[in-house]
Amino acid sequence: MNTNLQGGVANSIQRPTTAGVDVSKNHLDACWLVEQQRVVNASSGWDELIAKFKAAQVELVVIEATGGYERGLVLALQGAGITVARVNARQARDFAKAMGQLAKTDRVDARVLREFANVLALRADLHKFITLPVDAERVALAELTTRRRQLIEMRVAEANRLELVTNPRAVKSIKSVIRLLDKQIMEIDHDADDHLDRHFGTQRELLDSVKGVGPVTILTMTAVLPELGKLQRRQIGKLVGVVPLANDSGNRRGPRRTWGGRSEVRAVLYMATLAAIRHNPVIKVFHSRLIAAGKPPKVAIVACMRKLLTILNAMLRDGNRWDSARHVPPVQTA
Repeated sequence: MNTNLQGGVANSIQRPTTAGVDVSKNHLDACWLVEQQRVVNASSGWDELIAKFKAAQVELVVIEATGGYERGLVLALQGAGITVARVNARQARDFAKAMGQLAKTDRVDARVLREFANVLALRADLHKFITLPVDAERVALAELTTRRRQLIEMRVAEANRLELVTNPRAVKSIKSVIRLLDKQIMEIDHDADDHLDRHFGTQRELLDSVKGVGPVTILTMTAVLPELGKLQRRQIGKLVGVVPLANDSGNRRGPRRTWGGRSEVRAVLYMATLAAIRHNPVIKVFHSRLIAAGKPPKVAIVACMRKLLTILNAMLRDGNRWDSARHVPPVQTA
């Protein structure tokens, strides 16, 4: 009876065909059904995998995020109508360990990602894991944003070196590099500004109406957070990493902490929130109320970050400019 029951349960689950792809700079290791194959990480390899996936009627592909090396494949799969879930390396590795898979090779990782896809495909909330299609204009803006951040990091490094040298020739060399980096940053800012105006003018106008939200915040959120305005407030908060997560076990109620999320977006949101606490009346009042209630300063700031993000998300969702009256809590009357 037990054997029949177990077999009946297993047979009653209709698993869609899934695939896992391990991505590296030069090649892709794919696993679907009982097949495994390595192809080059280039358009010819993408086309080859897409043909194989379509022949096998693959419905979901799980890919590990690898700092951008997966971007071309993701766009190609989405363009071919194949659903993609891009997961971070920590999630994939934790899943592998949970499955008892301690070895790590490209072929093993591809099999683990396919097993991960099998699990995700049966979840009722699969839509939460799906990677949304990104248009070419946003990809171009994201690349400009990444390059700007790289230039800023190089400039900071050179400025730090300048404080440690006294040799005139070394000083001259460092200052020359700093001037070059300043010029490059100005050019990137100009190109990004022009790109925002031409392709994301409406979103820029809405975000720019909020006190505390400056050009760098607008650029980063537009480029790196395409989900803004398309998700519920708790979903967008989790995506950025500003929602406190439970840490309970049995009778123990652990402290809530924020964790994970998109660090690049969180960094600019933090700076925007600090400015909003000083200059935005809604965020300023909210922060003061939290401090008066005894909340620690860091907790109050994170709460303000979450509130500001929620407001920005609602503004883009509804297509509304900033309006303080919408976000001021009602006055309590006796």
